[in-house]
Amino acid sequence: MFKSVIAGYSRSPFTIAKKGELINVKPDELLSEVIKNLISKTKINKTDIEDVIIGCAFPEGEQGFNIGKIVTFLSDMNVKTAGTTINRWCGSSMEAIHIAAGKISMGAGKAFICGGVESMSRVTSGFNPLPYPKSSTENPHLYFTMGNTAENVAKKYNIDRRAQQEFAISSHQKADEAQSNGKFDKEITIINNCSKDGGIRPNSNHEILDGLKVIFDKNGTVTAATSSPLTDGAATTLVCEEQYAKDNNLKILGRIVSTAVEGCDPNYMGLGPIGASQKALKRADLSINDIDIVELNEAFASQSLACIKDLEIDLKKVNLDGGAISLGHPLGATGARITGKAADLLIRENKKYALATQCIGYGMGIATIIENIN
Repeated sequence: MFKSVIAGYSRSPFTIAKKGELINVKPDELLSEVIKNLISKTKINKTDIEDVIIGCAFPEGEQGFNIGKIVTFLSDMNVKTAGTTINRWCGSSMEAIHIAAGKISMGAGKAFICGGVESMSRVTSGFNPLPYPKSSTENPHLYFTMGNTAENVAKKYNIDRRAQQEFAISSHQKADEAQSNGKFDKEITIINNCSKDGGIRPNSNHEILDGLKVIFDKNGTVTAATSSPLTDGAATTLVCEEQYAKDNNLKILGRIVSTAVEGCDPNYMGLGPIGASQKALKRADLSINDIDIVELNEAFASQSLACIKDLEIDLKKVNLDGGAISLGHPLGATGARITGKAADLLIRENKKYALATQCIGYGMGIATIIENIN
């Protein structure tokens, strides 16, 4: 079986939807700029790219019409390069990486661009009941807001507001340290003179956060500060067959060791990473103690803390440069960001194994284990 590696990672700045610096950038243009930068810095031969696989949680409006193929034209790629758009909600772009790895293992291509995009400024997110008129009565959990599920998790695990705020403050502090010290510079593609993430709040503290209102349950504990913000952004990875990468002198960030997805109770969708990560670890014949780097998507502080507890992860290994609470969560792009970031951190920190994992709406989790082979 052919082995897959991540041989490149690039993303746009992540900016706050509706008011950030990317509000006027169309999603296809945003994504194509990131792809062009990825191709430029990896020096991949564009004619070798089999397919462009793009995740998008709301593939409609300006993100519709198979944006995965559209960006091949905007990125000046070979006309023979295919393109597709996939949707596993928040896990869409990590799923894109999994699809490419599966194709490579079958000998169905040697190089793929896998990524995602979400312009939450330009596409209205929410629930449209029209396609499934019976679901609101027969499957009401499908119409829960993600915030309600975060409240459910907080109650189930007795995670109080203070603990959630502590986690959020730490995320901002780590992201601020990383941004201030140029740790994001090589991964970010400058878009219209925008070169920095827009949601980092270095001055976050309990005094400020204590003054915020809860937003999903009047008797709850989850606030805007302990939730990932609506965000605009794009992220891409270059996924190649290992020998191809070596033969073409591509810098290998990490080998994809195992992947997994698993469903869970939609009422507690934030717990999805637990089952998916356990499955991926078993497939890799590893334990959580073997993992050196963890990129866990911070959809909400409550679900992040619950997953860390149940998986018995050392908090010092989690999101070294901050996570979605501080950086943002453009739904379709996050999976590629955390997977590419996990591989990149293995090189930077000189570590062996990384786990990238995230929860997904409707009750799912997705996970990828990566090995540093350098």
